Amino acid sequence: MKPCAFCGVVAATPPVASLAQVDAPADLVHTDDDAVAFLDTKPVFPGHVLLVPREHVTTLADLPAGQVPSFFALAQRLERAVESAMDAPGSLVLINNVVSQSVPHLHLHVIPRRPKDGLRFFLGPRHPYRDPDESAEIAQRIGKVLRGDGAPKSG
Repeated sequence: MKPCAFCGVVAATPPVASLAQVDAPADLVHTDDDAVAFLDTKPVFPGHVLLVPREHVTTLADLPAGQVPSFFALAQRLERAVESAMDAPGSLVLINNVVSQSVPHLHLHVIPRRPKDGLRFFLGPRHPYRDPDESAEIAQRIGKVLRGDGAPKSG
């Protein structure tokens, strides 16, 4: 099995107060006891940051519930920092789970955005519901699983 590239960055990045003390295989933005943030080596735009938990987990669903609040609080701080530092009026924040996940280690992208920046990120093609009954049935099915009343996804 191929070693995890992000675990390599994490292993070389101690949770220190001063990033100047760290010689890591990435351009670090932040490091603490739970997470590491660093520049993407193949950025969509300059300032594209990746946030990874120190613990190797593959998807957001695998992140222990106790770590979710601090992970997303840091993501929120990174969003503001990237937009401010890059003088960008907005950003794209996303996580791929399995599909399109280039490294099988949970990572959250913060990508600075500007109007007419040329990024053709869109969710499409769209597949509308056949009718209101279909959308209502799907909403009920998802809600049932969320409440624990339905069978979880097998995998």
